[in-house]
Amino acid sequence: MPALPTPLADTLPLPAGPADIRLIVTDMDGTLLDDAKRIPGELWPALAELRRRGVLFSPASGRQYATLARQFARVAEGMVFIAENGTYVVRDGVELSSDPMDGSVAAELVRTVRRLAADGVDVGAVVCGKRAAYVERTDEAFLAEVRRYYVEHRIVADATAVEDDVIKVALFDFGSAERSTAPALAGFAGTHQVVVSGEHWVDVMNRTANKGAALRGLQRALGITPAQTMVFGDYLNDLEMLDAAHWSFAMANAHPEVVRRARHLAPSNNDNGVLRTISRVLGL
Repeated sequence: MPALPTPLADTLPLPAGPADIRLIVTDMDGTLLDDAKRIPGELWPALAELRRRGVLFSPASGRQYATLARQFARVAEGMVFIAENGTYVVRDGVELSSDPMDGSVAAELVRTVRRLAADGVDVGAVVCGKRAAYVERTDEAFLAEVRRYYVEHRIVADATAVEDDVIKVALFDFGSAERSTAPALAGFAGTHQVVVSGEHWVDVMNRTANKGAALRGLQRALGITPAQTMVFGDYLNDLEMLDAAHWSFAMANAHPEVVRRARHLAPSNNDNGVLRTISRVLGL
């Protein structure tokens, strides 16, 4: 197996032998998935071995729960899904935790997106509920992006009037989300999380909601410590999650802030970095 990149200079060394890991949590896009959005084929036998050893594997993503459950359908039994950037955590179809938004805030975000679009920004809103995601835009280019992450989605005439528990509002910007859409949401940043979760995505959630908060709640529920937790991430919505684990890994392709925050560096998502690192640290 190819050697891992040298760990960051200010990080703890990797163990000489298998570490006592009880929980592995990984982001999806840019982390576990390669740039073609493919799950590595080597994952399935690795998951079987992790399960045999009593290690819980948990995807943590901005993706919808229904999307994650479909992607992992063959191994979903007993798996914990940290969906919608930590706002909705589910195991075997049972909600473990959620952090719904005030409906009036979600509605104002939709109106903000409408104003941005009227000013010429190529952006659309996805109102993320527990049952489905709701969108107003009907053009195929936008819907193609929505389908990547929200298999359960509905086109509605008015996304400000959704009858569902709204857990997040995601904005897709065909340009740079970090440079254009995110600054336009500054008015929400004082009361809510405004997180750039990808090159084209910005997620707005309750201030108490993030992947790290969801992970810490899961650790408490399962009696698993940060020292027994391994985490992988690549973008800004992964920062709090990295803080909740002793074995925190930034992908080689990660945002610079993620690289600074993590304790270790893993190979890139296109180099099967998650599985290579798990294999080394756990001695698979």
